Amino acid sequence: MSPSDPISSVRMRLVWKSLDKMRCLRKRSTIPFLGFLITFLLFLNLYIEDGYVLEGDKRQLREASVHPPSSERYAHTFRDLSNFSGTINVTYRYLAGTPLNRKKFLTIGLSSVKRKRGNYLLETIKSIFDQSSYEELKEIVVVVHLADFDLVWCENVVQEITRKFAHHIIAGRLLVIQAPEEFYPSLDGLKRNYNDPEDRVRFRSKQNVDYAFLLNFCTNLSHFYMMLEDDVRCSRNFLTALKKVITSREGSYWVMMEFSKLGYIGKLYHSRDLPRLAHFLLMFYQEMPCDWLLIHFRGLLAQKDVIRFKPSLFQHMGYYSSYKGVENKLKDDDFEEDSIDIPDNPPAGIYTNINVFENYDATKAYSTVDEYFWGKPPSTGDFFVIVFNKSTKISKIRIATGSDDRQSDFLHHGALEVGEKLVGTKKGKQCSSYITLGEFKNGNIEVQDVDHKIGFDIECVRIVVTASQKEWLIIRSISLWTTQPPSQ
Repeated sequence: MSPSDPISSVRMRLVWKSLDKMRCLRKRSTIPFLGFLITFLLFLNLYIEDGYVLEGDKRQLREASVHPPSSERYAHTFRDLSNFSGTINVTYRYLAGTPLNRKKFLTIGLSSVKRKRGNYLLETIKSIFDQSSYEELKEIVVVVHLADFDLVWCENVVQEITRKFAHHIIAGRLLVIQAPEEFYPSLDGLKRNYNDPEDRVRFRSKQNVDYAFLLNFCTNLSHFYMMLEDDVRCSRNFLTALKKVITSREGSYWVMMEFSKLGYIGKLYHSRDLPRLAHFLLMFYQEMPCDWLLIHFRGLLAQKDVIRFKPSLFQHMGYYSSYKGVENKLKDDDFEEDSIDIPDNPPAGIYTNINVFENYDATKAYSTVDEYFWGKPPSTGDFFVIVFNKSTKISKIRIATGSDDRQSDFLHHGALEVGEKLVGTKKGKQCSSYITLGEFKNGNIEVQDVDHKIGFDIECVRIVVTASQKEWLIIRSISLWTTQPPSQ
């Protein structure tokens, strides 16, 4: 159905009319507003798709054939607003490069506009490529969305990018695109939430649309998508680190993983979720900044907790923001430029007979993100065991217990064991044979060259409590390094 179709036009008028009414609602809590609007749009989708049109609306359809609504300008972009699963119909300009037929592992998305002071885009692109090995470069594609309506500026930037990164463009690793201005919604008369000045509201609202169009373009380019800002530097071999984290989360549900604690930097998604996220940003583009909307999006898709990896893989390097060129010296103090020694943590099942406190469950100790296991006081013989999905060669094991906040909640007396000969029991799979690698000291243990000390492929790693303690137990991190990539 074409945008000029009267029925399509009225559908868009009904959507925007309803949205405009809800924009007038002033509520202190954003979450009920978002929930109500999401429910309304889902209902509207059923209402329209299933053909439940009331008599009054039928009259509007007839009238629309004579007097088309003024919203036709944006109908080609927003006509499928209530369809979360489909991509948005935007005709992009290809300013440099073209997509390859083969899906890559990771797309890295950047959106950039003209800044009043300082421009870091070229440095950011350079950092992405310089910090990646040749093998890693084969698995990434970088998409730059030049989201400024100044076409002369865009042309100059494209010339610089083409001159400095021609070989990456030819290899299909770098694309530069633009969504034309006519596809944008109105950026005038926007809601002024949070007492923001009008130009600030316009800036952050347009930024939401910029990101939505970028996400929409990247939907089918790769299996995973990473959002960066245009003033970022990367840690060395960040893709290898990403792969290790993704592998360690295999079998667990996640919507967004964070590899920086700042803004919209280092946020990782499954590419299959990009259409929904793009629609979400468009629907609420004038409500709040994009990094706030991300929190609501994650929650609506049932990921309650933040999943953030440490050390951070991306650092904010700009001193001036793209909004009015004001100073922005935010830094991520968890960033490490050489995050080479990152654990593999191959896929495994985690079991313990220690009483778990609230939602600090056993899997959080094995995660490579900023989480931990917390259990009630353990007794002699209690255990915490990792059972691998398949036997593997382990080169190094490092386990840390306790925390800075609760320094007494460490493992006072314990041993580290590795096992083989997996058997099924009433309590799940367990190894029937174990060898002790060492004792915990001050709640920590690290064992090097495990594969040289053990003559078998390991199927289980077990922590055993060797003496009861009155204090609770935090297992902050369990880090394992294999002798081959975990995907093998």
